[in-house]
Amino acid sequence: MAYNYLGLVNDLALRLNETQLTSSNFSTSSGVHSAFKEAVNSSIRHINQSHYFWPYNHNLETEILSAGVSRYSIPENAKTVDFNSFRVNRNTTLNVGESRQLTQITYSEYLTTYLDQEAETDTTKGGVPRNVVRTPDQQFIIVPMPNAAYEIDYEYYMVPVDLSAYDDIPTIPEQFRHVIIDGAMYYAYLFRDNVEMAGMSQNKFDNGIKQMRSLLINEYAYFRAF
Repeated sequence: MAYNYLGLVNDLALRLNETQLTSSNFSTSSGVHSAFKEAVNSSIRHINQSHYFWPYNHNLETEILSAGVSRYSIPENAKTVDFNSFRVNRNTTLNVGESRQLTQITYSEYLTTYLDQEAETDTTKGGVPRNVVRTPDQQFIIVPMPNAAYEIDYEYYMVPVDLSAYDDIPTIPEQFRHVIIDGAMYYAYLFRDNVEMAGMSQNKFDNGIKQMRSLLINEYAYFRAF
């Protein structure tokens, strides 16, 4: 079966001896199949919420700054932003000879030292970005105020949206398809009030997530004798 929402729901239906869906009747399915759809999404949400830094949810964002504008919003789907990853990209036309990392300063320091830049209307008093500030309201501030359309890159981990269309594909790699299904089995058995089978499926699900963490997250240091 294809690795998409339809394929995952049909995997679950096959395990529980229910009829398979097709691309044509997927959106109008009801009853037990609606429960299967929710079970698949619940499993994926559970996996994604079990760790902040799954590598498959890592994104690189590019922001084109506007002259005279200091504050910018981070993506709505961002779970956590790496403020040490902010950098201004090389642009010789804008007098940026080489790409360089921005230094993070605290919001308190910004308010004390640089706040007036947001009231400045003369963009010629701005400059090439040197610092980035994390605000309390899901924004970031560039210091000094940009005086041109500099390009900023930064990295973040996202919260994926639920699957909806039959051909939607999870961000979770296909090699962990079985973990998604084990989790979906757990939620499907809860829907059926089968506590015993739900418990067994939960154990398999938890072990699958542990395996994912071992393969995708754990880092090992190797030492070599000279």
